[in-house]
Amino acid sequence: MITDMDINRFATQSLQDVRLLRIFSAALEAVDPFKAVQKYLPNLEGRVFGLGIGKAAIPMMDALVEQIPVSGGLAVTKFASGMHRELYTILEGGHPIPDGRSLYAGGQVLEFVSRLNESDTLVCLISGGGSALVTVPYIPLEDLQTLTSLLLSGGARIDEINILRRQLDQIKGGGLARATNARIISLILSDVIGNPLEAIASGPTAPDPTTKGDALDILEKYSSLTTETQRHRDDLSSVSLSLRGSKTLETLKPDNPIFGRVQNMIIGDNKLAAQAALNQAVYEGFHAEILTNELQGEARQRGVELAQSLRISISSRPRPFCLILGGETTVTMQGNGKGGRNQELALAAVNELRDVENVFLITLATDGDDGPTDAAGAVVTGESARRAEKLGLDAAAYLSRNDSYPFFQALGDLLVTGPTGTNVNDLIFLFAL
Repeated sequence: MITDMDINRFATQSLQDVRLLRIFSAALEAVDPFKAVQKYLPNLEGRVFGLGIGKAAIPMMDALVEQIPVSGGLAVTKFASGMHRELYTILEGGHPIPDGRSLYAGGQVLEFVSRLNESDTLVCLISGGGSALVTVPYIPLEDLQTLTSLLLSGGARIDEINILRRQLDQIKGGGLARATNARIISLILSDVIGNPLEAIASGPTAPDPTTKGDALDILEKYSSLTTETQRHRDDLSSVSLSLRGSKTLETLKPDNPIFGRVQNMIIGDNKLAAQAALNQAVYEGFHAEILTNELQGEARQRGVELAQSLRISISSRPRPFCLILGGETTVTMQGNGKGGRNQELALAAVNELRDVENVFLITLATDGDDGPTDAAGAVVTGESARRAEKLGLDAAAYLSRNDSYPFFQALGDLLVTGPTGTNVNDLIFLFAL
């Protein structure tokens, strides 16, 4: 069933079983952005322009220009260093915190789409990460950076962060659709639980059902949550003033006539990746089940719960089995360590799985990019706790300071895939062999 993906990119010190490697590969192949765009792209006539925004922007744009002669194109993505295409321009933005590159990219995007007329077709290729990669904020960039950083470290859910982003940015919440006269076809790779159009890249071509009042409620919720947010209350108050003022345009609502010339289509999501993993697991001889595609909550808490669930399952399920979960957890920073939500979830499971034979808990960010690290996730087995102790590593101590990356790096069990070119949220696997 596996075709052209190198399965060895998923191997670690503990993870060598080719059956498992093929399962992960199948999950990512199912949401290959190049193939998805070519599958869903309709026949188009007249002048066609392409705009890619997000971590999968390059393969999505490559698929477009291979299939349709475009009159112009622009792609904004995270890893663009040294990349060049003859048929479209590539820009790099900052992620997960927007930066000066994101600001420049936002200006270029608005200029690009504003030149199009009503007889043109703009194909928007949208994927996760677009909220940070492209920005034209109503507030100073420094305030937006502070807000984003505080929300991420404070454990805010991505849907909450994106509600604020939509209300503070000219491109988001339908702003891109407002900025052009062209017909719009948006092909969207979802990295958000439930696939709400307004949340994926903060909905540049989608109506926004939320309001400034909703954004103010979220701002208030997190503004006094931690010592760090209290130190930045003055910065956050400037955000509040902006939301209460009249200079920010209201985001577009579902009844706006602009959406009569906009078509939004989801072409890949977490469910599709999980189902492909399940199909491959069955093919490999596993008893397989998808438990959920809506996993949320604090990463360390979910790690403990999933490890306990795995321990219980080995006495009630026939082996070998593969349990699959998808979603996106959050991390509330308590220390200054290095890691991401997938690595933290895995670290929380280490002591819970101590000495349980022939089990794996494996976490995978489908974009290959877990937090501000080069790892996609990590691998935990029943031997991880004892292996760590022999190296002088205390899993609980590392967890207390949010320092999952060096812990798994020492064990050789960081999952380092490199950028995968896709992005449909996270996958967690529970195996018993």
